[in-house]
Amino acid sequence: MVTRGTLGLRMAQQLTLTPQLQQSLRLLQLSALELAQEVEQMLADNPLLERADDDVHDAAPSDDAATEAAAPLQDDATEPETAALPHDSDAGDPLDSYSVIEADVPLAEADWSTQLDDDSGGWRADDPADAPAPSPLATEAGPGRDGRWDDDELPSAAERTPQPERLQDHLHTQALALHLTAEERAALHFLIESLNDDGYLDEPLEALAAVLLARGGHDDPEQADALLALLRRALGWLQAMDPPGVGARDLAECLRLQLRQQPDDPATRAALALCAQPLEWIARRDLRRLGSATGLPPEAVRAGLQRLAQLEPKPGRRFADVERLAIVPDVLVTVQGTRFDVQLNPAVQPRLRIHDAYVRALRQHRHGDLQQRLQEARWFIKNLQQRGETLLRVARAIVQQQRSFFLHGEVGMRPLVLRDIATELGLHESTVSRVTTAKYMATPRGTFELKYFFGSALGTDSGDGASSTAVRALIRQMIADEDPAHPLSDAQIAERLKEHGIECARRTVAKYREALRIPTATLRRAR
Repeated sequence: MVTRGTLGLRMAQQLTLTPQLQQSLRLLQLSALELAQEVEQMLADNPLLERADDDVHDAAPSDDAATEAAAPLQDDATEPETAALPHDSDAGDPLDSYSVIEADVPLAEADWSTQLDDDSGGWRADDPADAPAPSPLATEAGPGRDGRWDDDELPSAAERTPQPERLQDHLHTQALALHLTAEERAALHFLIESLNDDGYLDEPLEALAAVLLARGGHDDPEQADALLALLRRALGWLQAMDPPGVGARDLAECLRLQLRQQPDDPATRAALALCAQPLEWIARRDLRRLGSATGLPPEAVRAGLQRLAQLEPKPGRRFADVERLAIVPDVLVTVQGTRFDVQLNPAVQPRLRIHDAYVRALRQHRHGDLQQRLQEARWFIKNLQQRGETLLRVARAIVQQQRSFFLHGEVGMRPLVLRDIATELGLHESTVSRVTTAKYMATPRGTFELKYFFGSALGTDSGDGASSTAVRALIRQMIADEDPAHPLSDAQIAERLKEHGIECARRTVAKYREALRIPTATLRRAR
């Protein structure tokens, strides 16, 4: 049996992401820190790239050098296929009117400053002379004999950055003032090093003694008892040190250790009595159960609870060696009356250019590898510029949409979704999502991620939507102004929002309240 097949022709559209477009999309979604790492990696991989700092070269490549360097690309190399960002009507061909000379222009020196004039409603560019000066950290170091550091005397970043003191180091310094024997000092040192970051001693003394005996290869019961007694004495010295409460085995003991250093007054005595009760009763401020268990009147219980609220549940908190990542804003916004100035932060904008020496080498030798490297460098600089332009356009549109926020705070936030900005700028929604992820905007009201300015809409009587961010701000304000003896329930908050013309269900209020980390009305009530 013979079967016959059919031959057909089918047409289909397919989007191919070129390496250049993939790089452009990847750079868009990088944060400032990740972008700096990407630039460092590119500088290490591509010898044609260099930073466009004044101390690298006194002058940019000449026009002749640039022209002759570009010539081999036109003769021996073919320009790669180019593509714009998805649905980006303004991108065009990334290589149109682009040359090595343009790559040599630092991105940070471009005039990115824009203003929104309240009278005209249009954006206008500032005078380049008004652009902010480069960061002093890029040109200054520290004083020397003549008030300036010499190049070979520059302090490292670690030397200029104060290192936080560890809790253990703080305690070891205090231990030096104690008159102890070698064994006692060793036991105290062991307990100090056994503390966790919060200043608590997690392991029981019996377990710690067993660890020491196992290390020494001893199992004599008399030695175990003597070692346990030594650790108990060392624990007493440890718990008498600063910060108060250090060396506690649990929260109740931590509170008692701090209360013993408080003035001996009725409030302290009431707080000590409360510490012997279940901590759940204290967290719920259950005056009835606490009063019945301690025999104290309600006034004394309230005074004891107030004293407990002044204590530190984690003595080692201020010594915790937490990695602090400083948020460097990508966009700077200043407000003068009703006028807004929006610009990219020059401190985080890479300043790259093509190395002049390799440009001249390309003029004399048609080296295939160098030509490929030059093409990669040109594309990388172009993609960096396009990233900055797109970020500025999106930030500019956000500021224009959220004018009320900059003038009145969170309560003035308008509903805004990614689609609104994408439609306004002619970009794809995914492009706006990449630009607003892990990018920060410094404003007079604080530093916010660009995602912060987007929020869903809630229905209002006027027909205009209310931003979820503004509703959360109203809920926080209502709870802050409530009567502590009669806190507002979620249903009451929903009714008050309805009086403001905002339709918000009780469950939505509860969700927003939990997002604000505000306890329920029962826990907020001062009984």
